[in-house]
Order: sequence, then structure tokens, then C-alpha cells
Amino acid sequence: MVEFNEYFVHGMALLGAGIAMIAGLGQGIGQGIAAGKGAEAIGRNPEAEGKIRSIMVLGIALAETTGIYSLIIAILLIFMKG
Repeated sequence: MVEFNEYFVHGMALLGAGIAMIAGLGQGIGQGIAAGKGAEAIGRNPEAEGKIRSIMVLGIALAETTGIYSLIIAILLIFMKG
């Protein structure tokens, strides 16, 4: 059985936190694309602005949860002592 010292475990936790925050990159790109496409759709069909905006906001909110989850995981990995 392999024993790891506390520095190795903490280093791996910080590495995992950094990898978890990569999820924020994809989430930010997704939100930008959704907002751009929503603005494009409203420009093409101004009468449907309310419906387009509500669907766009729902999609952006769902994408935002990915970033929040990755932030929570990163904070847990950094501050939890195992």
C-alpha cells in the first residue's frame, strides 16, 4: 500500500481545483454564443423578442450552473483537509 505525504495530497487537490475551473471556460464561451444568437434572432424577428429573451435567459442560467458547480468543487478541493 502506498502512503502519500500531506504535501503531495495538497498539491494534487490544487491541481484538481485548477482542472475543475477549466469548466468555466466552456461555460463562458457557451453564454457568449447564446447571447449572440439571441441578439441575432431578435434582430431578425423583433415581434418575438419576449419569447426569445426568456428562452435565452433560461439557457444562460443553465450554463451558469456549470460554472458555479466547478467553482464549488474547486473551493472544496482547496480548503478541505483530507
